Amino acid sequence: MNTASTNTPLTNTNLIQDRNKLSKMYQHYVDMKDKYPHALLLYRVGDFFETFFQDAVTVSTELELVLTSKHGGDVGRVAMTGVPHHAWERYTTQLVEKGYAVVICDQVEDSADAVGLVKREVTRILTPGTVLEEAMLKASRNNYLVAVVITGNHWGLSYSDISTGEFLTTQGSDLEHLTQELMRLQPAEVLFPTNAPDLGALLRPGETSPSLPQCLPPTFCYSLRSQVPFSQAEARSKLLETFKLKSLEGLGCEGLTLAIRAAGGLLEYIEDTQKVNQIPLQTLRTYTITDYLILDYQSRRNLEITQTVRDGTFHGSLLWALDRTSTAMGSRALRRWLLQPLLDIKGIKARQDTIEELVENTSLRQDLRVLFKQIYDLERLTTRAGSGTANARDLLALADSFERLPQLSQIVENANSPFLRTLQKVPPILEELAEKLHSHIVESPPIHLKEGGLIRPGINPTLDDRKATVEADQQWIANLEIDEKSKTGISNLKVGFNKTFGYYISIPRSKADQVPAHYIRKQTLTNEERYITPDLKEREARILTARDDLNQIEYDIFVELRDEVGRNAEVIRQTSRAVAAADVLCGLAELAVKQGYTRPEMLTTREINVVDGRHPVVEQSLPSGFFVPNSTELGNLSNNNKSPDLVILTGPNASGKSCYLRQVGLIQLMAQIGSFVPAKSAKLGVCDRIFTRVGAVDDLATGQSTFMVEMNETANILNHATAKSLVLLDEIGRGTATFDGLSIAWAVAEYLAVEIKSRTIFATHYHELNELASMINNVANYQVTVRELAEEIIFLHQVQPGGADKSYGIEAGRLAGLPTVVINRAKQVMAQIEKHSKIAIGLREGFED
Repeated sequence: MNTASTNTPLTNTNLIQDRNKLSKMYQHYVDMKDKYPHALLLYRVGDFFETFFQDAVTVSTELELVLTSKHGGDVGRVAMTGVPHHAWERYTTQLVEKGYAVVICDQVEDSADAVGLVKREVTRILTPGTVLEEAMLKASRNNYLVAVVITGNHWGLSYSDISTGEFLTTQGSDLEHLTQELMRLQPAEVLFPTNAPDLGALLRPGETSPSLPQCLPPTFCYSLRSQVPFSQAEARSKLLETFKLKSLEGLGCEGLTLAIRAAGGLLEYIEDTQKVNQIPLQTLRTYTITDYLILDYQSRRNLEITQTVRDGTFHGSLLWALDRTSTAMGSRALRRWLLQPLLDIKGIKARQDTIEELVENTSLRQDLRVLFKQIYDLERLTTRAGSGTANARDLLALADSFERLPQLSQIVENANSPFLRTLQKVPPILEELAEKLHSHIVESPPIHLKEGGLIRPGINPTLDDRKATVEADQQWIANLEIDEKSKTGISNLKVGFNKTFGYYISIPRSKADQVPAHYIRKQTLTNEERYITPDLKEREARILTARDDLNQIEYDIFVELRDEVGRNAEVIRQTSRAVAAADVLCGLAELAVKQGYTRPEMLTTREINVVDGRHPVVEQSLPSGFFVPNSTELGNLSNNNKSPDLVILTGPNASGKSCYLRQVGLIQLMAQIGSFVPAKSAKLGVCDRIFTRVGAVDDLATGQSTFMVEMNETANILNHATAKSLVLLDEIGRGTATFDGLSIAWAVAEYLAVEIKSRTIFATHYHELNELASMINNVANYQVTVRELAEEIIFLHQVQPGGADKSYGIEAGRLAGLPTVVINRAKQVMAQIEKHSKIAIGLREGFED
């Protein structure tokens, strides 16, 4: 094919039979593209980052940019689109958010100094899990990069947020746990080693590959990597080298083969993508999933912990209801706490003690909240400094934050609770850094680092001398216009400057006969002539040379300041973690005061005793005082009132059963992150897991019906729940025929009460299940009550002992707006069914047998 003969711009490099027919620049571009076939290559050309061939088509489509073309040599025109170099972050942010990897190939020498083709190198590889730029990150949540290694049913997982430096690893022997851990982390990108042909591909969400095992959810971006860095020898060597260790024992992962392999492979990927930037990660920490209360994905979804079920929004979630933090660090920490509640009562009480002190000391709480608002995102600013990407304003933000720490220490000097005591001592190096940064960097520095104007006078004698010389020459030029007007008598003579010609003297063409003989004509325009003089040219050369030297000196001073911050990254991060935790607890204390929350008593027993509990989210969504509180008693059979293991909860549709279920789960969850809870009082035994099955929808992606989804979730609960678990079930068995559904619901409830003995609330419309309470000692009946009037019912939203014998479904239909004729006909049909049906009698007789 003769590509040069067509007017259509070339998009496919495979059509180029002889690459020597490309111009030199395009030859280099294609060579670079060959190294990153699965990424979009942004190639710096002057003031633009340009993309060519198929990448240009993709970028123009995704960013809605004009697709044009450029002459590419003997091959003809090449498809091209570009973005301004100063706005590359804005455009690459959109591409990364869409799941693309972006390679930045920048000019690494000045075009004025280049001999032949300007030297270009890859300086960054941006993938969803490896971004550092502020515009690409959400302040209130972590951006996790995860690496996974799977051998049979065993797995290793390591994750890092390179923007904050977090780095952890774990391993397990149940692939279901791996799936749930990935769903908890919600990673931006997952690394998976494979020897498949599509090696190196970045699979966007929803894209699949035979290389990926089924236990890896398709909702994430997957980078398929070589097996080599994930081998035991390579991974171990990488960890030892990175952390300058002789053994992994100090990291707690010695012997955890798969965890080590995942962590080492992740480190190699970070190094590979960052190129010129070295990310200062925290020392690797090993953790175990069973160290925390386990919440599977379905339970997190049903409890609406970080987003709502209906539309996936933050507003209306538990995190929305609880987040009163003042810093980005605190907001991220609260999210992590909610997704990893504690099992350790000592740790829970330490958080409770801090909240209690802040609740009781109003001035302390308010002073802290005011000060926290003045502290910037220390975690991410420190990483940018350590990786060499921070600008001068970032360093000043750090300095401003460091200056608040002594004030913080003074505010909490008399505090007794553990999380406040950690703030009482400020690392001296941070105070020294604050003073040094403020004394060196000007008050309002420019964003760009190589254009000068960064460093204060008095810091560097050479810098000050050069500045004085430049200022003197600039003053000479400033006076030149006045002097030359006086000497020549040309009143409209002007001295100007542009980047192309430098300084010049402008004289109207009508005055050309008055130009002095020593003026040298530089440029002729329509209405003016431009000149230079030997003195002006000399001053210009001196200014430009001195300015370049000045800018380099200032840049070198700034880089040393930035490196010094990076060298103290671990100290800063320790402080940031302490501030973040205190911020979370201060926000929870503020919430407890505003909403009337109480401190729960945490027990080693199985008891759950909540007096007048309230749903933390629904309560905030209603006018004050409108929410109806309800109590809960579970798991204490020694109680004279018989606090059961399993409650059968009946009541009408729309009466609040689902709200009550979620309320119990959220109160338990809040207690195990150390928070106070919405109740008059609460005694709570620690749970190892919270299971919820509240509502279900068809899973169209896998072709599963509502009933199959319901059965899958129920099977997961029955296979993993223990006597220490809290199980919250809503309407088991309703997705199939009445007999089948009732039979399954009965068997599930019986199994939970008799075999597992988990603390369970089982909401149902099958009133026949109330019979279980008379047959099994640890089962009790409760109902959501209503008041019946002649033509309507009033929902009281009160949970009381006893079983309901009606569902009031027809009344719920009336409230939903069904036509009156339909409602009346439904009542007639119901009367006939109740008159002739013997289902209830038959079922009861069968159960008694």
